[in-house]
Amino acid sequence: MKMLRQWCLSIEKSEDVSMELLVEVEGLVEASIDAMSTKIDLSLSRPNRIYRPSEPLEGKIVVKSASSISHYGIRMALNGSVNLQVRGGSAGVIESFYGVVKPITILSRTLEIRPSGKIVSGTTEIPFSITLRNPKEDNSERFYETFHGTNISIQYLATVDVMRGYLHKSLSATVEFIVETDLLNPPISPEMVIFYITQDTQRHPILPELKSGGFRITGRISTQCSMLEPLSGELTVEASVLPICSIDIHLLRVESVLLGEKIITETSLIQTTQIADGDVCRNMTLPIYVVLPRLLTCPTVLAGPFSIEFKVAIVIIFQSELSRLHPKSDPLTPRLWMAMETLPLELVRARPYASWTVES
Repeated sequence: MKMLRQWCLSIEKSEDVSMELLVEVEGLVEASIDAMSTKIDLSLSRPNRIYRPSEPLEGKIVVKSASSISHYGIRMALNGSVNLQVRGGSAGVIESFYGVVKPITILSRTLEIRPSGKIVSGTTEIPFSITLRNPKEDNSERFYETFHGTNISIQYLATVDVMRGYLHKSLSATVEFIVETDLLNPPISPEMVIFYITQDTQRHPILPELKSGGFRITGRISTQCSMLEPLSGELTVEASVLPICSIDIHLLRVESVLLGEKIITETSLIQTTQIADGDVCRNMTLPIYVVLPRLLTCPTVLAGPFSIEFKVAIVIIFQSELSRLHPKSDPLTPRLWMAMETLPLELVRARPYASWTVES
C-alpha cells in the first residue's frame, strides 16, 4: 500500500503525464486500497447450514471496512444445480469427448437486499431472509437434496454482491448451503431382507478349500432405510471351513448419467464399516450398525437425465496365504479368498417408524 502511494506521488511530479491519466491512476490506487481494506462475509443462521425448501434461508452479510464505501446496491443470488460428468474410465472413447453434460438448473433467484447507498466504516451487519421456493410459482419445481458424488454433484450456493462504481471492484462472498427435502408422511418402517452367503451363491471363483469344505453365513439387513436412522441388521456365521479374517459392510453408490442415447453407470465405494476383525464364534449373532454419511448420501433419485441409487455389500474375507499377500486389494473386486452378497438399498427422507409410533 505504501509503495502504491509513493508510485502515485512520483507520477504527479512527472511533467510528461496528462491530467486525465493522473486522475485514472489515482482512482486505481484508491480502488486497490479499498479492496485490500474491505472484507465481506456471508454468515448463515444455522451452523449446520441445512435448510428445507419450505423454509427461509436466513443469515447476515458482514462487511468490515476501514472507511465508508459507496455502493450501487447489494444483491443476493441463490443458485442450485445438478452437475453431471462422465469420466473416461466409465465411458467409451466417443463418450469421453462429451464427458461434461449440461447442468440441470434447480434454483436461480436474484434479489436486492439493499438499494444504492453507503456502508459506514467499521463492522456492518445486514440481515436477510429469502424463501427458497418462489411463492409466485406453482411450487411444482423439484428440489433434489445436496449430494457430492463421483459423476453427479447437487449443490446449492448463496452469493452476495456489493456493486461498486467504475474503477471499483465489486465485493463478493459465496457460501454453500445444504438442502434436505421435507419428511415423508406417513413414516416408513425399515424393510428387512433375509440373506445367506454360501459357496454356491458366489458368482466369482473362490479358493478350492472353500469350494469343497463350504461355509454358511446368514442374517438380515435393511434394504429400505430412513436417512435419519442408521442402516441396521444382524449376521451369524453358522459354519466355515477356513477361519475368518474380517467381515465388512460396504456402502456403495450407483450413479447413472444419460449421455446422448446411452446411459453411463458407475458404481463406487462410499465407506466401509468393519463389524468383525478376526475369526468369530460360530452361531453368535453380530449386530450391523452403519451410520450414513450426510453429504455422500441422499434419498434415492430416479430422474430422467440421471439417477442416484445405493447398494450394500456384505463381504467376508477368509484367512489364507493369498489374503495375507494382498492386504490392500480393491474391496469392490471379488477375490479368491472373499465371499460377498450385494443388495439394493433404497434411502428415503422420512421419520423413523418407531419414533412416530411413540409420539402418536
